[in-house]
Amino acid sequence: MKAFMKRFAGMSILFLALGVPALWAGPDQPDVAALLQRLDGMTNFTGDFTAEYTEISQHPGQQPAVYRHDVYRRDRDGAMTIIMRFPDAQKGQGYLEVDNNFWFYDPESRLFSHASLKQSWQNTEAVNSDFFRTTWAKDYAVESWSEGTLGIYPVYVVSVKGTNDQVTFPFKKIWVRKDIGLLLKAEDYSLSRRLMRTVYYPQYLQVGDHYVANRMLIVDNLNVGAKTELTIADVSTAPLPDYTFTKAFLQQVNR
Repeated sequence: MKAFMKRFAGMSILFLALGVPALWAGPDQPDVAALLQRLDGMTNFTGDFTAEYTEISQHPGQQPAVYRHDVYRRDRDGAMTIIMRFPDAQKGQGYLEVDNNFWFYDPESRLFSHASLKQSWQNTEAVNSDFFRTTWAKDYAVESWSEGTLGIYPVYVVSVKGTNDQVTFPFKKIWVRKDIGLLLKAEDYSLSRRLMRTVYYPQYLQVGDHYVANRMLIVDNLNVGAKTELTIADVSTAPLPDYTFTKAFLQQVNR
């Protein structure tokens, strides 16, 4: 963990000088509500998005577990399809978010069942919503903010509260770079404001006018020593057939 944070502090994230407009509402006050809108606008895609995700999960006393899956997103419609590639025991399992319903597909039984974006992803510290488009401006309201430093970066530290019961975590605290408005760290809290997990975003990939956190570290604050490192590769914004976001697509993949 210390080694990771040392690399975090020293990393030169790929976009130090992007010319992003400043988040100011006046001479002394940042427009923090606009900051949430900026987060959505910079990380959600106007077209389609495809990538390969890999998670390496480490729990005390256990061997690291590796998971790999493909994610297909159409952010403008709130649609997402996930197909498991590894481990072999779960290969072909799928998930589908469409029309505000999240489905799990089991290729062995060939049955679909309702799932939730709030659920943990496999046996890792990630949750299903980590792979979905962000909805900061819609689902959260600012409670308070301050200025600070994270590693070498001046940041805004913003506490937000969920505006509905569909959010995975009712309360969050986020560290956002002042210069380019991207998320560097998030703390996720329960309804009783207990710290559940901490997520670090040390590296981003620029894709056109948008950005993908292609490396994340998710730390379990309840189970000391449990953590998951998530990486993203093979990012594409090529158009996808509408068929990709259907139950029939998941069934076809397994034939």
